[in-house]
Amino acid sequence: MDLTDTRYEVEDGLAWITIDRPERMNAFRAKTVDELIHLFTRAWASSEVGVICLTGAGDRAFCAGGDQKQRAETGDYGPSESGLFEIERLHRLIREVPKPVIAAVNGLAIGGGHVLHVVCDVTIAAASATFGQAGPRVGSFDGGFGTAYLARVVGEKRAREIWFRCRRYDAATGERWGLVNEVVPDDQLRATVRVWADDMLALSPTALRFLKQSFNADTEHIAGIASMSFSGLGLFVETDEAREGVRAFTEDRPPKFGDYRAQASR
Repeated sequence: MDLTDTRYEVEDGLAWITIDRPERMNAFRAKTVDELIHLFTRAWASSEVGVICLTGAGDRAFCAGGDQKQRAETGDYGPSESGLFEIERLHRLIREVPKPVIAAVNGLAIGGGHVLHVVCDVTIAAASATFGQAGPRVGSFDGGFGTAYLARVVGEKRAREIWFRCRRYDAATGERWGLVNEVVPDDQLRATVRVWADDMLALSPTALRFLKQSFNADTEHIAGIASMSFSGLGLFVETDEAREGVRAFTEDRPPKFGDYRAQASR
């Protein structure tokens, strides 16, 4: 596969998978997701890789979620190999790959980018990192791992706060809430990932595989909820209400959702 949206490198057992769209704050389109699926599968199959790290290019963003400019231009996230937008498959793959996955959050982890770090096994954040959800602001939502599993990570009250307010939270708050494992100075992020990876690489890979699968077993039912949620999302994004979120984003104005409250009152 020709990589245009991502980069892949392996250093002493650690695979770095980098979303490389800094001009779009590393927001993903369908092709980005295709490439990420390809690279996580490649790291899974490689005997040279024991730990995987997902990060973003530059220092402004880990990932700003789905590319809303692309969505505004074409009504979707652009073409993909299969004809499907396979973000749900990517979430499952990050969980299922039998090797620890570290999210190295540099800058913004917002919306779908926030969900990506949540489904990784651990998160290490630069001090300048910022976290939050944006779906309800742009006519979208994640009813799967981005909500139900997030509640396991930070608790029900905090998870609802994150989604119901769509505000941004700094790295220190993320660490205090259990959303982040460690916060480090920006210039030490990559080196800290290396330390964590080396700790894991010194351990039995088979034991780590069983441990990851055991941790996942308790929340695997969320995958079924996620499938239903994405089915509903596919219908919702075609509504005027969802389109208003996209229009407001592209026009850089607050969305006007007041006329749609009756829909939620039935």
